[in-house]
Amino acid sequence: MLELKLDLLQTLALAAVVYYAGVKLRERVSLLDRLNIPSAVVGGLAFALVVFVCRDRFVNVTLDTSAQQTLNVAFFTTIGMGASLALLRRGGAAVVVFLLFSIVVCLVQNGVGVAIASMLGLSPLLGVMAGSVTLMGGPATGLAFAPLFEEAGLDGAAVIAITAAVFGIVCGGIAGNPLGTALIRRHGLAPEGRAVRELDRELAFPTTYPVREITIEVERENTGFVRNLVVIAIAMGIGSVLSRYIQDAGFTLPAYIGAMIVASVLRNLDEATDWLKIDENAMEFIGGFALNIFLVVALMDLKVWQLASQALPLFVILFAQIVTLLLLAWFLSFRLMGRDYDSAVMASGFIGFASGTTANAVANMRSLVARFGPAPRAFLVIPLVGAFFIDFANALIVTSFVNFLR
Repeated sequence: MLELKLDLLQTLALAAVVYYAGVKLRERVSLLDRLNIPSAVVGGLAFALVVFVCRDRFVNVTLDTSAQQTLNVAFFTTIGMGASLALLRRGGAAVVVFLLFSIVVCLVQNGVGVAIASMLGLSPLLGVMAGSVTLMGGPATGLAFAPLFEEAGLDGAAVIAITAAVFGIVCGGIAGNPLGTALIRRHGLAPEGRAVRELDRELAFPTTYPVREITIEVERENTGFVRNLVVIAIAMGIGSVLSRYIQDAGFTLPAYIGAMIVASVLRNLDEATDWLKIDENAMEFIGGFALNIFLVVALMDLKVWQLASQALPLFVILFAQIVTLLLLAWFLSFRLMGRDYDSAVMASGFIGFASGTTANAVANMRSLVARFGPAPRAFLVIPLVGAFFIDFANALIVTSFVNFLR
C-alpha cells in the first residue's frame, strides 16, 4: 500500500490547487453556483471523497494541517473587526431586533438538536453540532469548533460539521425563495404599497452589485493594507493571551474567541479615535483568503468514513431543524419585522443565513427583488446581522453549550 505523506508546504500547495479546482467545478456545474456552495467546500469535499475511495485500496494520504489554527484565528479576527457598535446603531432598531431574534434562534437550534439527540440515545453534543454551530455558523464555524467537540467526546466532529453545514446550505438555498414568495402572495405585499400585479420589472432591485476593491501598493511599505495586517496580528497576539486566561479560569473555548473579542474592542476604539484606520474591504479580503485556505485544508483532511454510524440520526436532527426554521420564519420573523414586503424578503434571507451562509441569504433576497421589486431595509438588516454580529454571538453561545454539556 502506497503511503503519501505531505509536509506543510506541500499541503498548502495542494490546497491552492484543490481550491481552484473547486472554483472551476462551480463554474461548470450550475447547480452548485445556484445553491451558493462555496468553492472551497466544493473542491475540498471532492478531494476528501477521492481520498476516501482510494483509502486502503490504492494510496493513503497524510496531510500536515498545522496551519489550520492560525488561518482559523485570522479569519475570526476579521469577523471581530466587523462587530461595530456604531454600525449597529446606524442600522437602527430593525437591526437590533433582528439580531436579538437571531440569538434566540441560535438557542432554539441547539435546544432542538440536544432534545432529539437525547431522545435517540446519542450525545447531546451531536445535537449542538447539528444546531447553531453549523446552521447559523456555516462550515467555517463548524470546522473551527470540531477539535473542541472532539475533546469533549464527539467522535468524527469534523465530518459531522461539514455534512450538517452542506445540508443546511442546500436546504437554505432551496427553501428560502418559495417561503418568501408564499408570504408575498398570501398577504398581497409589494414595495411602496403597490399591488403585486402592478409591479414594473424595470424598477426591480438590481441583481448585480459593484465589485468592492482594495488597493495594494507594492512600491511602498507603509500602506493601508500593511497597517490592517498589523492590526490583525496585534488582535491575534493579545487575543491568544486573553484566551489562555479564560481557559485557566476553567472555560473550554476555541482558540479564536480571545482574538475576536480583542478585534471588536480595537474596531470600536478606532471608530472613536481613528487611530488604526481599519479598512473594512481590506479586512474582508484578508479574512476571505484565510477562510478559503482553512476550509480547503480542513476538508482535504476530512475522514468521511467516520460518518457511517451517525448518518441517520444526524439527518433526523437536520430535517427537524429545517422544519423549525421554516416555522420560525413564517410565524415569527415575518411578524416581528413588520408584516410588510421587506419583512417577507427578510424571512427568505433569514432561512438562507440561519441554515447556511449570508451568501445564501443574499441570493434568496436577490431572486425575490428581481421579481417583485426593491427591499432596501432587508438588504441593510440581513447582511449586517448575518455577516458580522451573529457570528460573534453564536461563538459565545456554542462555547457556553459545550462547557455545560461536556
